[in-house]
Amino acid sequence: MTILTIDQQATAYSVRHALCMARAAELAYKDEKAVEAAARDWGFDRVRYHHTEFRPPFPLEDTQAYTLGGRHMIIVAFRGTEPAKMIDWLSDASTPPWPGPGGKGYVHYGFGEALQSIWPQVRAAVDEFRDNHQTVWFTGHSLGGALAMLAGARLHFEEPHVTATGVYTFGQPRTCDRLLSQAFNSAFSDRMYRFVNNNDIVPQLPPEPFHHVSALRYIDAKGTIHNTMPLLTGLVDRAKGFTADLLAPASDGVRDHFMHAYIDALEKNQN
Repeated sequence: MTILTIDQQATAYSVRHALCMARAAELAYKDEKAVEAAARDWGFDRVRYHHTEFRPPFPLEDTQAYTLGGRHMIIVAFRGTEPAKMIDWLSDASTPPWPGPGGKGYVHYGFGEALQSIWPQVRAAVDEFRDNHQTVWFTGHSLGGALAMLAGARLHFEEPHVTATGVYTFGQPRTCDRLLSQAFNSAFSDRMYRFVNNNDIVPQLPPEPFHHVSALRYIDAKGTIHNTMPLLTGLVDRAKGFTADLLAPASDGVRDHFMHAYIDALEKNQN
């Protein structure tokens, strides 16, 4: 594992900064002791934890996140959930829509409910920590990626006096309708980076009419990052991913979803 520090002066995309955001997203799965230790190592002196409950189409779930405050940067990282749970409630096409941020389109009900349950805590932490015009970053994996994208959208469309400097997501599901996707793409050009690892099944859900936002960073079967995924090339590459493990080809879509697969690829692409 690469040991790194977060450059709090960073404002633009780089693979190294993406790795930092991936590490922050991974940290959302850890306990408070691990978060505090990492915060010290990364140069952040303030931490707030957020934990609430919400009800997607299936039984009660919880939303977890944390906020780090440093001299020049604030990071909010949202925790994901188990792939099996995600696949269950993302596959339910009867789920009602949830109004999008600032009245822009709509989002999947589960994501809207999850963010709404924790948003007051997150906003309070950002307001508390932002005492030096710090940049504000959102990150997350899986469900956490959807919440990170929507958190950035809520700031931009509802509270434009506080700007999200950047949003990095990993294995993010389709989150919103076409209207919000288009508005977000326009507002977050060069600020949003959505990483998808080869055959990761979660970004393929939920079905239409839900859409992805742009700014794709596609990780191919060899672990190389691309800024786009041409249709034909992508189909061939995904086939390679499915056949990479002949003993368990059906598990490729879940295996590619795990956070460590994203981190491994980002570490490789630093070289």
